[in-house]
Amino acid sequence: MSPPVPAQAPAAKATGIEISGVNLSYGTTHVLKNVDLSIRPGEFFAFLGPSGCGKTTLLRLIAGFAQAETGQVLLDGRDVAPLPPWKRDVGMVFQSYALWPHMTVAKNVAFGLEERRLPRAEIARRVSRALELVGLADYAERRPAQLSGGQQQRVAVARTVAIEPKVLLLDEPLSNLDAKMRVSVRRELRTLQQRLGLTTIFVTHDQEEANTICDRIAVMEAGTIRQVGTPMELYEKPANLFVANFLGSANILSDAPGLVVPAGKRLVFRPQHATLASPDSTTLRGPVTHREFLGATVRYGVQIGASEILIETPFQSGNELRAVGDTVGIALPPERMLYLPA
Repeated sequence: MSPPVPAQAPAAKATGIEISGVNLSYGTTHVLKNVDLSIRPGEFFAFLGPSGCGKTTLLRLIAGFAQAETGQVLLDGRDVAPLPPWKRDVGMVFQSYALWPHMTVAKNVAFGLEERRLPRAEIARRVSRALELVGLADYAERRPAQLSGGQQQRVAVARTVAIEPKVLLLDEPLSNLDAKMRVSVRRELRTLQQRLGLTTIFVTHDQEEANTICDRIAVMEAGTIRQVGTPMELYEKPANLFVANFLGSANILSDAPGLVVPAGKRLVFRPQHATLASPDSTTLRGPVTHREFLGATVRYGVQIGASEILIETPFQSGNELRAVGDTVGIALPPERMLYLPA
């Protein structure tokens, strides 16, 4: 765990990003399909989706490592399509970190500055500041092999921050860390982003990562953006079945005894939005098929007609648990029932 990030004044003017009508193909594979997206200045934004959905390609497009066939990418209203990556004022942290093993931490951070032929005194100032920001000021003379995974990740961030980009791009930067380190480092990334005031885009397939540190999320599937919103908006009000399924557990029913599901629709609700009740007091009822103790909650599987649904209830010591085979009722408030296109 690194020490707290020193106070730093936010960037005077954060950069907004506009993506409109973008299409991109690799051979016969249509990777990005009519992508339209607006990212606000100073926002911590996520591209979230399964492997192969196009999220990293979209990030590389913004960075300048990929070219669209149609559409525009605007940074602060300027079309950056004609510009090479090093002239876009964009910094990218790669999934692999891409550190030079034979160079010290300080030399790794200085690499991009030396390529830009900045004066030595300015390089030294920026390297020192970047390492201080990520809590590695005392590690300047070490080499990557002498660092932990979390420290290597912070070196990669420092190298990017040192060039003073207007936009910070993070391509699954936590994927090589263990579970405990991921939690620690993602908090550090959020703190750093807030201190610098940088517009930041974070690519991940992990919904928990996106939910915990990002202001808004674009959920992607097969090269398209299915919905954009805050983590809470996406969870509470998914616009389609893909988003409902991808962000957390969701019960999806095409029919249920005693309920009328409109044609072409599916009834959707979250496991914690329903409660167990007496079977005589509810329309929905069925046998318990399995039970899982999760510590703070107990998850039940309940057979409703042809479907098995999940119900999660808070666990309190002394409460009687339902047994597998018990018939239970399901109480579902109308305001928690979503009807989404099939």
